[in-house]
Amino acid sequence: MSRTPRPVPLPRIAPSPSAEPPYDDERPAGDVPAAPPYVQGALALAYDPEPVEPPVRRPLIWGPPGAVPDDRRLRALGQAVAEILSGRRPPSSVSAHMTERTHAELVRSGKVINCTRPPLVGTPHVSQPKDGVVEMCVLVHCGDRPRVLALRLERKGVQWLCTDFEATP
Repeated sequence: MSRTPRPVPLPRIAPSPSAEPPYDDERPAGDVPAAPPYVQGALALAYDPEPVEPPVRRPLIWGPPGAVPDDRRLRALGQAVAEILSGRRPPSSVSAHMTERTHAELVRSGKVINCTRPPLVGTPHVSQPKDGVVEMCVLVHCGDRPRVLALRLERKGVQWLCTDFEATP
């Protein structure tokens, strides 16, 4: 069967603003830009430096008690741990998201994942065995043979901390 052709919309003419700037008498009084200060033969430097605020250290996940963390942050944590286990990232980069025991175990484990290119983590598979506990596993693509990485996170106040991890050799 042949389809009936749809009508093609015709181009329309739209008004465009004037390309010329307005004349002085056409401008409103409050629209006059302030002139920059006059500086002769010197650089215009601000003598009072802007206050430097310390970087805000956000916890891994914010949310109501019992809320499951979002997949983006879980995937980012899995990616960071996979990069640490492949020797491409320092373990100190995730110390804020792990308990001391887990961080020490991560440092002790060393390079577990041998790969020629940087590891790439897939979509996390998340389960919540009980309230305040999240377990996830991710597939780590790093060459010919993919690996599996499992993480267990527990809620401590408003922050989720990794309390255990395991990777296939």
